[in-house]
Amino acid sequence: MVDAEEKRETGGSLMFAGLAVWVAGLMVLFYLPAAVRIGHQGRFELIMAGLGVLGVALMASGWWMRRGGSE
Repeated sequence: MVDAEEKRETGGSLMFAGLAVWVAGLMVLFYLPAAVRIGHQGRFELIMAGLGVLGVALMASGWWMRRGGSE
């Protein structure tokens, strides 16, 4: 059985990974004007949406793990 401190640490790591994924999405957003210029903005928007959803999922699962780990 996993102790509470390890759950909190794993939850924090997941939350940090979610934040890192959001930063990667912001990097995609930085290159979006170039994609609009060449006509590939749909692909960039899909990538940004996927990274946003993945970041939210990682942050939410990390938060739930940290919350449950303190009990």
